[in-house]
Amino acid sequence: MHWLEPLVEIGGTGFGPATPDDIAAILVGTSLKAIGKIADHPFIALQQRLSFARAGLTRPLSLADYARTGGWAGLKRARAIGANRLLAEVLQSGLRGRGGAGFPAGTKWQTVANAPASTKYVVCNADEGDSGTFADRMMMEGDPFQLIEGMAIAGLAVGAGQGYIYVRSEYPRAIAKLRDAISFATEHIAPFRIELRVGAGAYVCGEETSLLNSIEGKRGEVRVKPPLPALEGLFGCPTVVNNVLTLAAIPHILAEGGASLYDSLGIERSRGTMPIQLAGNIRHGGLFETAFGISLRELIYDIGGGTFSGRPVKAVQVGGPLGSYIHPSQFDLPFGYEAYSQADALIGHGGVVVFDDTADMGAMARFAFQFCAAESCGKCTPCRIGSTRGVELIDRIRARPSTASGRVGAVESFPQMHNARKVPSTRSDDLTLLEDLCETMRDASLCALGGFTPYPVRSALRNWPEDFGPDFAR
Repeated sequence: MHWLEPLVEIGGTGFGPATPDDIAAILVGTSLKAIGKIADHPFIALQQRLSFARAGLTRPLSLADYARTGGWAGLKRARAIGANRLLAEVLQSGLRGRGGAGFPAGTKWQTVANAPASTKYVVCNADEGDSGTFADRMMMEGDPFQLIEGMAIAGLAVGAGQGYIYVRSEYPRAIAKLRDAISFATEHIAPFRIELRVGAGAYVCGEETSLLNSIEGKRGEVRVKPPLPALEGLFGCPTVVNNVLTLAAIPHILAEGGASLYDSLGIERSRGTMPIQLAGNIRHGGLFETAFGISLRELIYDIGGGTFSGRPVKAVQVGGPLGSYIHPSQFDLPFGYEAYSQADALIGHGGVVVFDDTADMGAMARFAFQFCAAESCGKCTPCRIGSTRGVELIDRIRARPSTASGRVGAVESFPQMHNARKVPSTRSDDLTLLEDLCETMRDASLCALGGFTPYPVRSALRNWPEDFGPDFAR
C-alpha cells in the first residue's frame, strides 16, 4: 500500500504514513494514523494473494522463515514426482508468461525439455523496465527464495543445471538481496546453480533475445527468430526464458493440489492471479494481486480511490509505455489476455498507469515514438527509422493551422532525409501516412519494441483526436 508508506506495523496493527514525529504516539497507541489491522484493510483483504502471500510477513533472507511458511515444498514435491509429471502439472495450471506476451509457460518448458541437447539453461528476465511496474522488484526484495525455488523447479523440468538472473542495474537493493539469497540457498537447490547478471539499463534488453546477447557479453541487439530461444538460446543451447512473476508462481503450482487451485482462478485462458501495479495519477497506488477478470473500473475507483488530483480520469495505459491508452468507456473490460487482445490492447507486465483530464494525448502519442527512437537497438529499419519519422509526423500534424482543409503549402515530408522531396500535404494525407507507418512498424519490426509502438499512438488518435490539433476531430 504505497500511499500509506512509511507504514509501521506492531502486532498486526498498522500506522501510516508515519514520520519520526509520530513515533511516540504510535508506541503508546494514541496515534491518529492508526489504520487498524493491516490484514483487514480493504486494499489487502480484497486481494487473492499467491505469489505475494509471504512477502512482507517474513524476513526476506531468513531460510528458517521461508521453510516455516511452506518454502521448498514445491521443489521437494517436484523431485519426488519427476520431470514428466512436473511438466504436466505446469501445463494443467494454465500459467502464462507474466512478462508481456502471455505465452503458456508449460508449452515453452516442454519444448526445451524435448530439445536434444546436453546443456540447457534457465534464464530469469528481471529487467523490469515498463512504466508503472514494480512487482518484480518487490518479489526480489521481499521474497527472493521463492524466485530461486521456481528457477530450480524449472531446471528440474527441462534438464538444465545452470540458471541466470538478469536484473537491471537500477535495482541495487534487489541485486544485493539476490546475491545473498543465492548464496544462502546453494545447498537447497543443488545441483542446480544460479548466477546473477546485471544489465546496464537498456529497455530493449527486456526482449528475451536481446537479453541473451547481453548475458553473453554482446551488444544488446534483438536476434532474428527463428530459431527460438527454446531451441537455440543462451550460448546456442535450449533455454527457458521467463520473467520473475512467472517463475515465482511455480512453487505454488507444484505444492500439493496447487495446479488445480491455480487453474480454478481467472477467466478464459487467463488463469491464476496477476500482481497488478496501480501507478500514475491515482490516490491509492500499490500492488494488488488478484485473479484475472477484475475490471479497470473496480481497480481505479474501488481499489485505487480515483485520481490523486481529484479530477476525472481521462485515460489509463496498461502494458507499459507501448501499451494502448484505454478510454473510460472501456473500463468494464475484464482484465485478461483474450479480452484485451480483442480490444487492441495489452496486459503486458500488469502495470496500470492512470491519467486525469489534463493529459495531452497527442503529446503522449508523440512520446511513444520518441521513446522507441531512444530505446531501439537499431537493428531493424521499421523501429529505428520509423520511430523518428513518427515524431516528425505528429509534430507536423499538431502544428497545423485551424483551416477547413488543413492544407499547408509545399512541405518537406521528412526534412532529415537526404534529398527529401517536397510534397503538398493535408491532414488527411498525414493521417494516411501515419496509418501506413504504424502498420509497417507493427508488422515488420523484429521485436515488440517497434511492433507495439503503434498501440499507444492509434489508441490516442482513435479516442482523443481533439488533442492532435485544432479541428482535427473533423
